[in-house]
Amino acid sequence: MSEPPLLDVQNLQVRFHTRTGIVEAVRGLSFALGREKLGVVGESGSGKSMTGRAILRLVPPPGEVIADRLAFKGEDLRGLDEVGMRAIRGRRISMVLQDPKFSLNPVMTVGDQIAEAYRLHHRANRRDAHDRTIAMLESVRIRDARRVYDLYPHEVSGGMGQRVMIAMMLIPEPDVIIADEPTSALDVTVQMQVLAILDDLVTQRGMGLIFISHDLALVGSFCDRVLVMYGGRVMETLRARELDSATHPYTRGLLSCLPQLDRPAATLPTLKRDPAWLTQ
Repeated sequence: MSEPPLLDVQNLQVRFHTRTGIVEAVRGLSFALGREKLGVVGESGSGKSMTGRAILRLVPPPGEVIADRLAFKGEDLRGLDEVGMRAIRGRRISMVLQDPKFSLNPVMTVGDQIAEAYRLHHRANRRDAHDRTIAMLESVRIRDARRVYDLYPHEVSGGMGQRVMIAMMLIPEPDVIIADEPTSALDVTVQMQVLAILDDLVTQRGMGLIFISHDLALVGSFCDRVLVMYGGRVMETLRARELDSATHPYTRGLLSCLPQLDRPAATLPTLKRDPAWLTQ
């Protein structure tokens, strides 16, 4: 009997009921995630981040999440109460947010915050949590981990802060990581280092990774598969290595808007959108 996918999402819809009507943030999204790196790309407002939040039931009111199926390793997440969902969220499915400055507690050392996540999910004592935290900081390639353990978030750089966030999300040893633009605030050198860390961890631990980004070139070189989203819908699904051969006009439009260093142009083309894409 074959192993079920880590995540099975069928006809996911996220709606917000407002005074002026219903706003559809995600419209009929379906995909299955195995032990792979799945890229989700699209413009701002295309529903990328909302998809990740909907899976973890982090959509705030007045948001409404509906799905025909939303399963983690065969277990239906729709019927879980909040206690059951807390056993999944963070412990088995973790989410790395975009900017660590807004995700870390400014009055706790980074080490204590990571240790707290470990103790919460593994019921370990303080000494074990401290030792495990040091090991995790070293695994995300932070030098002098014992010194960094005692630093506060404002005392670490952007790249180190992002590594701290990754360590915090990985210490419960999840099966799935949802990384929401984890490298967008980093320079190119640090960006490559963070991607190398994620790649090693996914490969070595057999995790599934949902990598949310607006950078098509980055996703094309880093991920295994790509979902291209527009207006809350998936326009195209393809292998990452085949991204340059995409056929949907929206994907082609996104690619054409990327600057080419070997073929400089006086002006970049503008992206043309067809409202019919949302109803086809």
